[in-house]
Amino acid sequence: MTRRVAILISGRGSNMTALIEAAKADAFPARIVVVISNKPDAAGLAKARDAGVAALTIESAAFGKDRGAFEAKLQQVLDEHRVDLICLGGFMRLFTADFVQRWHGRMLNIHPSLLPSFPGLDPHGQALRAGVKISGATVHFVIPETDAGPIVMQGAVTVHSDDTVDTLAARVLRIEHRIYPEALRLVAGGLVAIERGVCRIAADAFGDDRLISPATGGTPG
Repeated sequence: MTRRVAILISGRGSNMTALIEAAKADAFPARIVVVISNKPDAAGLAKARDAGVAALTIESAAFGKDRGAFEAKLQQVLDEHRVDLICLGGFMRLFTADFVQRWHGRMLNIHPSLLPSFPGLDPHGQALRAGVKISGATVHFVIPETDAGPIVMQGAVTVHSDDTVDTLAARVLRIEHRIYPEALRLVAGGLVAIERGVCRIAADAFGDDRLISPATGGTPG
């Protein structure tokens, strides 16, 4: 069964575009049925429409601090589009615990660090200040705690000695575009189960299980 997916954005929709492109494949187990932004000027809205995906705005500013009212309107739209799964793609608004629990195991987010390291704001700056040699991105299920949900997939890049926040962010973004569609494929395809707060991936989902970074004899990330 093909799962119906909504992507929530607030800006340019970079990961949104990667998800839409991946979902065009015939064998992909998910279909992007709607893109929703909480900001009317989000550049990703036009990109979604250009790709043939319904795109609309539920302006969060109109609801002020009443997150419950905003979420009620959002849920109405999700119901209208018969959405099975939500993917957050740079969605800059926090949800209430009630909304998150309603979508438990059905809402994904991507964070630009190798969680649980460097959650929250400025993950690239945190990584550089810590002097780590590997950073990356993490796709995880959303829970009420920020950047703390069960991890579905991670991708790593080498941190260069001369990296800045911007250069590291650009390298990690390329990894985000690779792993987010793949994580959605696993979840939509029924290959992921959450057991005691940890994601278990079906054995037939694995390919090459080696991860070496910096790359040896290959092209660096």
